[in-house]
Amino acid sequence: MRVQELVARSSAQRDAIIASARPLLQTVEAPDRILGFVRRHPLPLAMGVLALVLLGPRKAVTTASRALSLFALLRTLRD
Repeated sequence: MRVQELVARSSAQRDAIIASARPLLQTVEAPDRILGFVRRHPLPLAMGVLALVLLGPRKAVTTASRALSLFALLRTLRD
């Protein structure tokens, strides 16, 4: 075989591998984004987990909802 034939064959095989891996990449895309967010923002995530542990899920969600409403109100008053 000549070098050009080998290069063409290798390119076709590479394209086939990429095409067959595409569904796998789409499956892993969402967890990868979540992990990236966790790595970029560890403090807010730790605070949320701590709130869940200390307050319990129901009270933590209620408190977070009130805090978010207060934040939105203060933000509109500032603007």
